[in-house]
Amino acid sequence: MSEINRFAMDGCTQMCRVFLILFNFLFALVGFGLVALGMWLRFGAETRGFFDIDMKTTQFNIGVMVLVVTGVLMLLVAIIGDCGACNNSKSALGVFSGLLTVLIIIEITAGVMAFMWSDRVSDELVNFYATIYAQYVNTQSSAQAVTLEFFNNAFDCCGVGGPIEVIVRNTCPKGSFLEQLTYSSCPGAIKDVFNSKAQLVLGGFLGTAGIMTLALVCSCVLQRHVSVSHASPPAYVLLTSPPSAARMI
Repeated sequence: MSEINRFAMDGCTQMCRVFLILFNFLFALVGFGLVALGMWLRFGAETRGFFDIDMKTTQFNIGVMVLVVTGVLMLLVAIIGDCGACNNSKSALGVFSGLLTVLIIIEITAGVMAFMWSDRVSDELVNFYATIYAQYVNTQSSAQAVTLEFFNNAFDCCGVGGPIEVIVRNTCPKGSFLEQLTYSSCPGAIKDVFNSKAQLVLGGFLGTAGIMTLALVCSCVLQRHVSVSHASPPAYVLLTSPPSAARMI
């Protein structure tokens, strides 16, 4: 029975190692994507102008910095986790577990705050959209046009006038004439989405935290396996001399 349990534990450890490697690979991809998106938003020709404007665009600047910092942290965690899983490094796995615990706490906190303050978040987005809308009306800048088009397509809306919008019609979702008549105003659409899908957003945050918790458990399993392997004494083979011919006779 002890042999069966030993092989079962070995199989569990191998599964945890494979899961950690895949998890960290996907984690690194997401982190790299966040960094790339943040750098494009910061230095892209279409959006660079936001950092030179003081008209209530601090939310955009803070959001870009959060994207970059989060992406870098995710890349760091993924690299440390892969080193620990591939090399059976107890110290690397310990650092990975600590950083992952911090990320899990942040993830759960962010989800709860987004759920509890969904009205405030929607108000901030509405104010941001109204600011960009006003800037585009005055300047017709391509930076504002890109942002308006993103919001209009994401929330399936059209400007602040909805079906009677004429100023930013070129940034609204493409569709037939009848479809364009059904578009709502973006401030109202943004509020409706946050009010109706706040629970879904919370579920997404908690689901992501659950996957990260599973990775944390696997990291702890690998740490225990490495500790036991290092603490176990080397196996000795007991050599016995063959019976003599005289005894056999």
